[in-house]
Amino acid sequence: MNPTTTTPIQSTSLYFREGSSDKLYQAAVEPEGDGFIVTFAFGRRGSTLNTGTKTPEPVSLAEATKVFDKLVASKIAKGYKAAGDSTVPYQQSGLEGRDTGVRCQLLNAIDESDLDRLLHDDQHCMQEKHDGRRLLVRKQGDEITGINRRGLVVAIPDPIRRAVALIPFDVLIDGEAVGDTLHAFDLLEFKGNDLRGRRYIDRHSGLLMVILPNLSALRWVSAAIDPGDKLQIYEELRSGNREGVVFKDIDAPFTPGKPASGGAQLKYKFVESASFVVTARNAKRSVALGLYDGDTLVPAGNVTIPPNHAVPAVGEVVDVMYMNASRESGAIYQPVYVGKRCDIPTTDCTTEQLKYKGTDEAAA
Repeated sequence: MNPTTTTPIQSTSLYFREGSSDKLYQAAVEPEGDGFIVTFAFGRRGSTLNTGTKTPEPVSLAEATKVFDKLVASKIAKGYKAAGDSTVPYQQSGLEGRDTGVRCQLLNAIDESDLDRLLHDDQHCMQEKHDGRRLLVRKQGDEITGINRRGLVVAIPDPIRRAVALIPFDVLIDGEAVGDTLHAFDLLEFKGNDLRGRRYIDRHSGLLMVILPNLSALRWVSAAIDPGDKLQIYEELRSGNREGVVFKDIDAPFTPGKPASGGAQLKYKFVESASFVVTARNAKRSVALGLYDGDTLVPAGNVTIPPNHAVPAVGEVVDVMYMNASRESGAIYQPVYVGKRCDIPTTDCTTEQLKYKGTDEAAA
């Protein structure tokens, strides 16, 4: 779904809970061009939701409604239940796209030569790197605003909005949204005070005090400092096929933007991924990918779009997982399509992201 740019004509959230299963399924009828499409998102609650569309091309409202009703009926027949009448997964503020002036602190990647040092020191805490979308949430009185990694106002999943509304203070929380859960890792403002100049460990400690316990939609990300704890957690995350880890200098202030190299906050990913510009639509649901090398857009290979995803348009930004890239051709090997990225500008789609075959260069 793309709730940040369109308001659904009709939508629903369905839940399935039985034994250890706790699954979410969302569907919506959304405007697209001169017609309408039926979008869906599904997965385990608290995890990254898989998204796609049941109508690869826009259709009439009557046809979209028919597809939507059939889809919802099929899920209910399988045991899913509605959360309520006319549930809206995302709540819009009417200010979507406005620049808030807030800027994220972005991370550089490290390779294995740096990993051992960071795992064994006590200057950097380690956190799990969640596989979602960067989301900051600001609460000022009764007004709650979502902010993406580019500093623009975005719609917020309603469960996250309700959880933040329970905080009795004005705050600005930084985190990663996975489905309808915000995994919070930084506290930038508190009761009107700017905390960006304080040590990270102090900001993180404040976050633990602000977030109420037992909220499924708002959780703080733990931070391990002891080398023994870091090594144990690292092995658990890696063997559990998680995305990666983040290392943060516990004494460093918040610094917006991304340094040319290094920095106080670093990431190490267990799988490679990068953001690409779609340069052409090929036959059989495939698109050509490109990356900027300086000011030049160069080819980076192709990727097949799964049937449950709409084929992206030329010029759109998409995320793709891959094994490695060839220095000779620039193409990526074993690409797997992840989805569109509306929060990343094309200028960020550079060859510097790539990990090349036979080297230890890490993806950004």
